[in-house]
Amino acid sequence: MSGHSKWSTIKRKKGALDAKRGKIFTRIGRDLTMAAREGGGNPEANTRLRLAIEKAKAANMPKDNMERAIARGAGGGDDGVVMEEITYEGYGPHGSALLIDVLTDNKNRSLAGIRQLFNRAGGNLAEAGAVSWQFDRKGYIEVEASGVDSDELFMVAADAGADDVIPGEELIEVYTPRDQMGSVEAKLSEAGYKIADSHFTWLPKNELELEAQDGVSVMNLVEKLEELDDVQYVSSSLRMTDEIAAALEAAS
Repeated sequence: MSGHSKWSTIKRKKGALDAKRGKIFTRIGRDLTMAAREGGGNPEANTRLRLAIEKAKAANMPKDNMERAIARGAGGGDDGVVMEEITYEGYGPHGSALLIDVLTDNKNRSLAGIRQLFNRAGGNLAEAGAVSWQFDRKGYIEVEASGVDSDELFMVAADAGADDVIPGEELIEVYTPRDQMGSVEAKLSEAGYKIADSHFTWLPKNELELEAQDGVSVMNLVEKLEELDDVQYVSSSLRMTDEIAAALEAAS
């Protein structure tokens, strides 16, 4: 969905995700594992891992938990847990297309939880490839907007290989080719910009435009999916308009 930063801002205000400390640790642990798997276990050479470690420390996550999560991602874990990355595809309310990125040690558990939510929302899971062809895989970076000249940030990001920069009031979105996200993030960090989040995302090739209340029904499903422990990120074909964002905030 476009408007990633709008949804991030709404989630911050609603406080709907990661409300309990146990859930915070679960999600951050998976972030650490994913970052270490993709870029190695050395935070000095892995910007995403360094960001995840900073989040873990801010949440007072125990050091042992952090080290186990990083070791698992880097292939050095000794707890016997094997984490698997899976992307599920489905159709939500009003013909919306959704991709759900999962990191799990039990795909049957993950699939059951996701299927239940789709069924309750009147949607359905789809076969592999049925939805993903409608999206491009991109790197996505959120930068804190306070005190930032977006034009200057654009120049730094573009020089590093970014595809697009979208200014916002609280967050600035930076989209990159998948293989350039690490280098773009490193350049932005070196230039002094505060990275709020970064991950791979699915960007819809054609966005679905809906009326506000119909859009809210799609986002209600997205929110419930994101609350599942095994779910990392959810991408939707929905165009996040100001009207949908306002309706979501009003409903909180």
